[in-house]
Amino acid sequence: MRTLMLRRFPPCCSFLQDVCRPSLRALHAPTSPSQRAAELSEQEHRLLERMYSGLIQGQRACLAEAITLVESTHSRKKELAQVLLQKVLSYHREQELLNKGKPLAFRVGFSGPPGVGKSTLIECFGKMLTGKGHRISVLAVDPSSSTSGGSLLGDKTRMTELSRDMNAYIRPSPTRGTLGGVTRTTNEAIVLCEGGGYDVVVVETVGVGQSEFAVADMVDMFVLLLPPAGGDELQGIKRGIIEMADLVAVTKADGDLLVPARRLQAEYVSAMKLLRRRSKIWKPQVVRISSRTGEGIVEMWEKMSTFRDLMLASGVLQSRRSQQQRVWMWNLIQENVLEHFKNHPAVRDQIPLLEEKVLSGLLSPGLAADLLLKAFSDRS
Repeated sequence: MRTLMLRRFPPCCSFLQDVCRPSLRALHAPTSPSQRAAELSEQEHRLLERMYSGLIQGQRACLAEAITLVESTHSRKKELAQVLLQKVLSYHREQELLNKGKPLAFRVGFSGPPGVGKSTLIECFGKMLTGKGHRISVLAVDPSSSTSGGSLLGDKTRMTELSRDMNAYIRPSPTRGTLGGVTRTTNEAIVLCEGGGYDVVVVETVGVGQSEFAVADMVDMFVLLLPPAGGDELQGIKRGIIEMADLVAVTKADGDLLVPARRLQAEYVSAMKLLRRRSKIWKPQVVRISSRTGEGIVEMWEKMSTFRDLMLASGVLQSRRSQQQRVWMWNLIQENVLEHFKNHPAVRDQIPLLEEKVLSGLLSPGLAADLLLKAFSDRS
């Protein structure tokens, strides 16, 4: 194999050199966890070993510490997080080989408009699963304020009974402004939860439109929740989002809302016959559930189990996971390249000036973008 050298980049691409130099070094760097661990200090080595050992033994405190590590934006902690993740991924491969290729956990995404009852449903669903001997982890993503950057992180307080269950783990995380309503580290948190012995991983996302598409790229099954009394429902939900759903659940199907819930279920059963299916071997289902009475929760899990078994037997689940990893790799590349662009010396000082001109109407957004790109290319 020919060795990649940085001098192959033309002089105008110094920015690409800065971005790619760490990656090119990584091609020739040791990649196994044991080799990379040799670069750690003794204190860091002990920290990761303690965290890893506790994680695979199912200790919730170590899982929480590990997720905090992968969510950190500190450069050294991000490096340590990648070492830990490589160790956990190696453990995954070993366990899957012993399990004849079957994944360690079933990944489910729940999303829907605000007020649909996601947290209440997940608590009812989670208690049902732990009662059947499963271990469930819930990664609940809360929206961050665009002004202060803060987040309420209230999902754990809304799942009081499930949070006390020793076979359940609930982790609220802020979006930190991430488009799509999921954090950039949610995918890595899923891997850690699976390493911690949780066989069902639920991702609850912010229902803000793009979130449905983002969560569908990191779970095995995407469940869209809909309220029974939201007006003209078929017009109110985007067709593209419905097409992403493997299962549609009409919530709050009890009391005075039972009749509207039945009507909405019938409407979506008919509507989904006309939509393009994500998979040739699975026909999306529509169920009616009530978190208050528990009606339909067991039926929903049975349909999820049928979906999982079909996808595993056909090999589609493994293929979908592989494609998802590629999607997230490019998502992270785009995010990092944009961050490097914003911090480039030729661009950083120009951004506030051009933004002010765009806000005042002196420049069009397209011209401002062209000026920034030209300033970047001239200094690269």
